Amino acid sequence: RASRYFGLLALVDRDFQNRCRRARCCGMTATSRYIRPDPAQDQRPHIHELDQSAINRIAAGEVVERPASAVKELVENAIDAGASQIAVDIADGGKTLIRVTDDGCGMSAGELPLALTRHATSKTDGSDLLNIHSFGFRGEALPSLGAVGRLSIASRARGHDAHEITVAGGQTGALRPAVQSPGTTVTLRDLFYATPARLKFMKTDRSESMAVGDTIRRLAMAEPAVGFILRDVTDGQVKDVFRVPAENGELFEALTRRIGRVLGKNFTDNAIAIDASRDGLRLTGLAALPTFSRGNGISQYLFVNGRPVRDKLLTGALRAAYMDVLPKDRHAAAVLFVDCPPELVDVNVHPAKTEVRFRDTGVVRGLIVSALRHALADSGHRSSTTVAGATLGAMQTPLQPRSYQMDRPSAGARHASFMGQMPSVVTNEQVSAAPDALGLGEDASAYVPPPLADDVGLPLGAARGQLHETYIIAQTRDGIVLVDQHAAHERLVYERLKAQSAKSVVAAQALLIPEIVSLDDEDATILLEHADELAKLGLRLEPFGSGAVAVRETPAILGEVACKPLLADILDELKVESDSGVLRSRIDAILSRMSCHGSIRAGRRMHGDEMNALLREMERTPLSGQCNHGRPTYVELKLSDIERLFGRS
Repeated sequence: RASRYFGLLALVDRDFQNRCRRARCCGMTATSRYIRPDPAQDQRPHIHELDQSAINRIAAGEVVERPASAVKELVENAIDAGASQIAVDIADGGKTLIRVTDDGCGMSAGELPLALTRHATSKTDGSDLLNIHSFGFRGEALPSLGAVGRLSIASRARGHDAHEITVAGGQTGALRPAVQSPGTTVTLRDLFYATPARLKFMKTDRSESMAVGDTIRRLAMAEPAVGFILRDVTDGQVKDVFRVPAENGELFEALTRRIGRVLGKNFTDNAIAIDASRDGLRLTGLAALPTFSRGNGISQYLFVNGRPVRDKLLTGALRAAYMDVLPKDRHAAAVLFVDCPPELVDVNVHPAKTEVRFRDTGVVRGLIVSALRHALADSGHRSSTTVAGATLGAMQTPLQPRSYQMDRPSAGARHASFMGQMPSVVTNEQVSAAPDALGLGEDASAYVPPPLADDVGLPLGAARGQLHETYIIAQTRDGIVLVDQHAAHERLVYERLKAQSAKSVVAAQALLIPEIVSLDDEDATILLEHADELAKLGLRLEPFGSGAVAVRETPAILGEVACKPLLADILDELKVESDSGVLRSRIDAILSRMSCHGSIRAGRRMHGDEMNALLREMERTPLSGQCNHGRPTYVELKLSDIERLFGRS
């Protein structure tokens, strides 16, 4: 008892000391157990204005997080100035030097000092912040950079002389004449020298250089009509890191060419064009096939009215669109542009302007999900070319081309020779009459008759045989197709089950005793607002007093359901995306498992007509290029690739 007593005294004493410390901060004294202000003293912390230098450093901390942030602000200024060519030089990852040169409209001598004043801009008059048509509008970038680094601006407007102004640590120098071609050159040296604590948070030079490169690539995709050059000039050695010329022609064609230059030909070859509209919004861009997925979301580029953004709503919609064709650990690759009237989106929600807020998030999410799903479905059985490339790479091909001690005949002569060596056409009747003569043994059921010319011309060709009772081999006009029969049939059955499920309301199982789930008042309200939508999926909810809901029915296909975890998952998604796909995804997961157990198994021998029927149904079925788990259902090899393996090319 004594130990408990002294323990309580210690707790009381500790609490009393904490109160005293707080009291001293506010000029108060402690008497007995209570703390009262001392009227004889006035030691309160008084409100005062910060000096301009501190204000600029605080603003710089919001706007400029790292060298890539500075590059983004300066390049966006150059784009807003109407530049057609922008060159960026960096040294040591941008820590010691960032130089941005453009051929834009430039600034006059009278505008240069004003450009270094906070909230001074030529891009808006401030009367309507919901009608923004430029990248910048805050007027914070240049004064913020000048507050934490050594900044110099040399500019020349057409018809005016060139001038230069410098600012270091917030101290502005005198305006002086300069040598400058029409346009502007902004040079930033020793970033964060005025706030050395921030330098401790910088990553390695290589990491910062990669971040700068990613920023330039995003802006390059946003502006295909502008040429970009990124150079690394560390230690005086000039190295081109990124270079793309300005694109001409129709906007979508120019955009596709620019995306190909930035992300590579592999992406454009394995991507689907997106163009859809709804309620004043338009979605364009390229979305990669599911079999061209990535291990992370680094290949997702999203733009709103031409502005690169990182928005949870958009990434969530992209994930929902690919939910049915990608495994959980894979991420889609896409370059998507959402265009809408400026008054429908607020870009003034973050100093770095990387986040936006839509007036109607449901319309935006619905547009992205439906447009991508329709585009993927319309792509049919298409599979990415990288699957074939990986297949060829797995084969043991010689590192150097073989040399043959023989004359190489012409292509026409080789074709005539091959045709002359082909075996004669054998019919099924001949096989049945004399199977031993063809070396097929007693079981001739695996024989497939030679395909008709029309079948060979179809996308997946005509079946020629079956390998290891698991893979179908088909001949196309210019190559072969190898199909995983189980994976392909699994997708076909799954799409059939989903179509049947979509035609009617999901069957519900009534609970003998309704399950009461206690929630916060806000969470219960959110769920009940979506009760009608959830009822269509077989989940019927009713209010049950304050902060609780009663679960009356659950989807019958799910069997026994733990209601509380299910509602928690649905709530999490509703809070983030204003729409829940959790229940639908769980139902689809059950249908996927059903299709897996109900499809053709590996090891089953198939007849020729069965194999051809499977190929034809794959051609008619959306998303048949990958199974329910995201694996490719077939591999296509071109004849030229096969000939190269055997040294025929």
